[in-house]
Amino acid sequence: MPKVSNKGKQMPESPIRKLVPYADIAKKKGHKVYHLNIGQPDIKTPEVAMNAVKNADIKILEYSHSAGFESYRNKLSQYYKSHGLPVEVTDIIITTGGSEALLFAMGSTMDQGDEIIIPEPFYANYNGFSTASGVKVVPVISTIDTGFALPPIADFEKLITPKTKAILICNPGNPTGYLYSKDEMLQLAELVKKHDLFLIADEVYREFAYDGYQHHSVMNIPGIEEHAIMIDSVSKRYSMCGARIGCIVSKNKEVMATAMKFAQARLSPPTFAQIASEAALETPQSYFDEVITEYLERRDTLVSELQKIDGVQVAIPKGAFYCIAQLPIDNADHFAQWLLESFDLNGETVMVAPAAGFYSTPGVGLNQVRIAYVLKKEDLIRSVQILKEALAQYNNR
Repeated sequence: MPKVSNKGKQMPESPIRKLVPYADIAKKKGHKVYHLNIGQPDIKTPEVAMNAVKNADIKILEYSHSAGFESYRNKLSQYYKSHGLPVEVTDIIITTGGSEALLFAMGSTMDQGDEIIIPEPFYANYNGFSTASGVKVVPVISTIDTGFALPPIADFEKLITPKTKAILICNPGNPTGYLYSKDEMLQLAELVKKHDLFLIADEVYREFAYDGYQHHSVMNIPGIEEHAIMIDSVSKRYSMCGARIGCIVSKNKEVMATAMKFAQARLSPPTFAQIASEAALETPQSYFDEVITEYLERRDTLVSELQKIDGVQVAIPKGAFYCIAQLPIDNADHFAQWLLESFDLNGETVMVAPAAGFYSTPGVGLNQVRIAYVLKKEDLIRSVQILKEALAQYNNR
């Protein structure tokens, strides 16, 4: 019988989606499941984007340019400039989601067996993209005690080898919600200059910054233009996860010419989704003001409710819409499955994402979960009540 590839065997399961069958079982029992496990916002997609698709007068659904619509890239360049980022049209290639942008970035900068340093916990699919690219993830651990701040630069430096090609950060962070300060970004900039590395910044949550903190983009640091690669997406900014439109951005001409070859190999990004994404750039600022206010209230609600539970430690997010909570349990994988299989409170339960899947160091984060605060405040309060009762029952089994 033919066998699958070793690469295929090594591809990690999604720590978020592997629990879906258990959630389906809970729902078949008639239980209501509060989804704290996935970053699918419940915020409405801007009408201007939806209307652009509804009103599109297309007779033939053609390929677009491999780099995406020129009109979209022009408007995107203007959007970045209006946010203080010096990004030209030639610095942008439109991709099928931020996921493809990350694959293009790795494919354009790394060879089989090369290494990429990533502060963990990190977006779980970085493991998958690295495996697909034949690249080795070298983690540097950040801790809940510091709120998942940037680990000391010395911790990065001692991991650099001749095979190290890049440092990858998510800013603000998924799953931590941490927002890197200007000083932390400058430290990373000095490091990549010193060791001639790329600095890849996944900035898909850029708009979501709280408490007066500012987002500092990798594209805004002078002196690292040849080192900096930005990953972006419409998924979270406009609550358009299903559009699957993102982009790779860099001033490094050789990187972009190489990424273009990958873009040509997959022909083009999807047409209707580009129409929606281009129109989304017309979204008024009032939309973002309302969304940020809503997420801030949700964050404060979630954190204050979690802090009422004995033995729970939570890192307060400065951005994005996730937090990591450390629970008084030994194994969050088992607990998350038990919540769906064996527990309910008046016919209701919760689904969380075990945080171990956001680390690549074995045995780390076993008692942590990632919670996405993408539900309305009443649902978050109810979810934490259920979680509190579940922890009491789980620990008294």
